[in-house]
Amino acid sequence: MAAQDKRAAARAARHAFLDTIESLSDAEFDDGRTLCSGWAPRDVLGHLLGTAEIGAYLRAPWRLHKINQEAAAAAHRRSRAELTAAGRAWAELPTRVDRALAGMLMGDVAMHHQDVLRGLGHTREIPPVEEAAVFAEGISLTLQKLQPTLLRYRVEPTNGIGRPRGRGTPVRGTAEALGLWLGGRDITDVTIER
Repeated sequence: MAAQDKRAAARAARHAFLDTIESLSDAEFDDGRTLCSGWAPRDVLGHLLGTAEIGAYLRAPWRLHKINQEAAAAAHRRSRAELTAAGRAWAELPTRVDRALAGMLMGDVAMHHQDVLRGLGHTREIPPVEEAAVFAEGISLTLQKLQPTLLRYRVEPTNGIGRPRGRGTPVRGTAEALGLWLGGRDITDVTIER
């Protein structure tokens, strides 16, 4: 995919996420369940906005979890209107880093979009490019966390998005479900062959 196409797809994914965020009631936004343990949609939005400040991640990549928590906590010091306005600006990929890493960052956005939707019991039709990004993000997360998941399991997408990865016990599901599972989400729509 060409760089311009990646940026357009990333922009669309970000706007779709913001559309979902804006559609939530205040109670869902502030206190709704997501697949991210301990995070409401407000926190997820705060985290995603924090990824635009790439400097902290580059200076201390070993603090990834703490940096994410700090960004989520910072969201609680801002009103919903301020957060969503900042989100709309972020959705346009304004920074040079965002533009350069658009394809990679799309996986984080698409995965967190599913975290919010699934946590609240909602669904959407996921564009194939976003579903592929969720799958790639799940694989990336297992590698970043040095987890041996892909040495113990062979993940096999059943919907033609992505190719099988890993070795060991087969795990089957949609690319989206497998990506979430690899990312540590507690979901039930993957099948582990016994």
